Amino acid sequence: MSGRAPPDGLRDLARGGRVVALTGAGISTESGIPDYRSPEALLRPRRPVQGPEFARSEGARKRYWARSALGWERMRGAQPNAGHLALAHLEGRGVVDGIITQNVDRLHHKAGSRRVVELHGALAEVGCLDCSAVEDRDSVQRRMIEQNPAWTSQEVRTAPDGDADLPPERVERFEVPSCTRCGGVLKPRVVFFGDNVPRSTVAEAFAAVDAAALLLVVGSSLAVFSGYRFLRRAAERGIPIAIVNRGPVRGEEHARLKVDAGAGATLEALAVSL
Repeated sequence: MSGRAPPDGLRDLARGGRVVALTGAGISTESGIPDYRSPEALLRPRRPVQGPEFARSEGARKRYWARSALGWERMRGAQPNAGHLALAHLEGRGVVDGIITQNVDRLHHKAGSRRVVELHGALAEVGCLDCSAVEDRDSVQRRMIEQNPAWTSQEVRTAPDGDADLPPERVERFEVPSCTRCGGVLKPRVVFFGDNVPRSTVAEAFAAVDAAALLLVVGSSLAVFSGYRFLRRAAERGIPIAIVNRGPVRGEEHARLKVDAGAGATLEALAVSL
C-alpha cells in the first residue's frame, strides 16, 4: 500500500472503528467494470434490464442471456482493486465492521471481506423462477456455450449489467438455457431495476447502519433509493456520514465530509494511516 496521506478529517472520523461502508459501482470501475452514471457511461445510454419484463417476456430473457453470455467472462475475471483490498484490510484490523454493497460483482468477497450484505444479489448465482433451484453461473455459462457454439468469439463492448452491447439481429439466433431440474426459467440471482430488495436483506443492512459509528459511502451517487435509504437512516439517527465519490451524491448535505476523488487511492491512504 502507498504512503499517501488520507484526506483531512477522514482518518479522524474512521479512527474509532465501527465503520460500515456503503459501496456502489464507483469502487469497481477501477477493476474494469463499467457503471451507469459516469460521464463515459452517459455517452452510451442504454436501458438496463427490467425485472418485471424479464419475468414475463421470453424476448427479454433471450436479450439478457445472449448478452450475458458475452459479458460474463470479463465480469468473472475482474479482480479487486486498491479500494476493495483496503476495505478488507480495515475489516481485518477491526476498523470496518461490515460492507453494504449495491454491486453484484463479488469483488469484496474476492478481496477478503467477510461481513458483506449484497443488496442486489450476485451474478455468480442463477436461480430458477419455477422450482427455486440454484445453480452456479459458470455451469450455466458452459451450457450456453454448448448450445450456442462460437458465440463468445464475437467482439463486443462490455456493459454495466455484466452483459454486453449486442445488435438485436444477433440476439434472435441465441438459444436460451433452462433449469436442469425442471426445465423452468432461469434468472441471475440479482435485483434488476423494478424488482424489490428482499426484506431480510434490507433489515440486515439497516441493523448494520444502526450499529455503526460512521457510515462511509464509497463510489455511489445514491441516485437509486435502495442505497439512499441507508444514508437517510444514518442522518436521522445522528450517525456521522463520510462520502468518497467523484461527482454529486444524493443527500451529501448530511455528510460531515465529502471527498471528491477516486475510491482506490483514497481508501488505500486511509488504510495505511490507521
